[in-house]
Amino acid sequence: MNKNSSNIMALAPNTSNKRETVCIFGTGDFGRALGHKMIQSGYPVVYGSRSTQISNLVPKDAEVLSHAEAAQKAAIIIIAIQRQHYNFLIPLAEILRGKVLVDISNNLKLNQYPESNAEYLAQLLPGSRVVKAFNTVSAWALQSGTLDASRQVFVCGDDMEAKQMVMNIVRALGLTPLDKGTLSAAQEIENYPLQLFPMWKFPIFLSLGLTVFFFFYCLALDVIYTYIYEKNNFSFFIAITIPNRVCPVMALILLALVYLPGIFAAIIQLYRGTKYRRFPDWLDKWMLCRKQLGLIALAFASLHVVFTLVTPMRAFVSWRTSKGIISQALNNKTEPLDKTNAWISDSYLALGILGFFLFVLLGITSLPSVSNNVNWREFRFVQSKLGYLALIFCTAHTLVYGGKWFLSPSAYKWYLPNIYMLSLVIPCAVLVVKFVLIFPCVDKPLTQIRQGWERNPKHSE
Repeated sequence: MNKNSSNIMALAPNTSNKRETVCIFGTGDFGRALGHKMIQSGYPVVYGSRSTQISNLVPKDAEVLSHAEAAQKAAIIIIAIQRQHYNFLIPLAEILRGKVLVDISNNLKLNQYPESNAEYLAQLLPGSRVVKAFNTVSAWALQSGTLDASRQVFVCGDDMEAKQMVMNIVRALGLTPLDKGTLSAAQEIENYPLQLFPMWKFPIFLSLGLTVFFFFYCLALDVIYTYIYEKNNFSFFIAITIPNRVCPVMALILLALVYLPGIFAAIIQLYRGTKYRRFPDWLDKWMLCRKQLGLIALAFASLHVVFTLVTPMRAFVSWRTSKGIISQALNNKTEPLDKTNAWISDSYLALGILGFFLFVLLGITSLPSVSNNVNWREFRFVQSKLGYLALIFCTAHTLVYGGKWFLSPSAYKWYLPNIYMLSLVIPCAVLVVKFVLIFPCVDKPLTQIRQGWERNPKHSE
């Protein structure tokens, strides 16, 4: 009898695991999407709405009541309405007293109001426990289930118990809560969805500026100069030839700019004799966007590869090749193979292939899904050691290809150097200084400084 009783008890459902009812004020896109996701996760959902008529858009398993009736059924109420409509909550202050109000609203621009929406809600209803959450998740992501790009949910609030209750709901929905502290952090959380690639602004503007400069630089030397002095119309160079010169130059310069701030940081630490002082703001910002600079450089390198692969298909290249063949036939003379030129050609192609391979490896390692699966030493080896090796290969590739123009007077049109000469300035400077920094007499004190040693401890900040 006891055995059977224990089996029956084991098979009986555990009613203690039943989830608490959640109330949602607002039947807009996000309110409906969040309610549907909660119902799928086992939460009973009741909507508080001005109209108690059930709409086809509301999840069929949800209940729709007036705001006052819905609020009495749940301890957690999600406010899925805009800030300008918060005033209707004031008459419900007594019903909402002691309840957890989850503010999920966003604004139309950064710092639109003096205080955050959540803080404003807490001022209107001082007897309620306000928590900020869910504002960084889109309704589309909740409905479609594609939450990989927005799985993290920032949560903040002054009441620890209320905040923990909301974080439990976040976890139950398959999301990852991140505690951002007290309600004073709500302004920062509300600004997150309004920031458009915050870490990409400097790299993108820098890349656009340099691209425009080099494009017009090539346009002046390869098209305008040729048209004025040689009476040749090479305006079609704008489509492929000039982009295929700008892209490798941009890739090389941006890759060098990824490692240049590290050079500046080492020099500053050696000069100061300590690591316990902040770098200048411009250097801090530069170092924080090195990943973005590297990814943009990889994009330019990939475009260079594509442009190079389609070069044999161009009408200009076919015409030039046919012209050479006809010229040899008419002269009854075959040009011998220039083995020196063949070596140079194969060398810069091989260096370019190796450099691009390491470029791609650096880009793959930068992906969060990959970087999370390697330890710090492995990540640093790839990004630092192999990164510098990629810079060496790419610099050598450019040097072998365009080095012949340094001593050629015809390369200086309008007394301006060829674009490939300009592209070598920053990479060569980075590599030369890095070579000096790895000397034992320099590397040893630098390593000691980075391990905590100070030249003058009393002057550290």
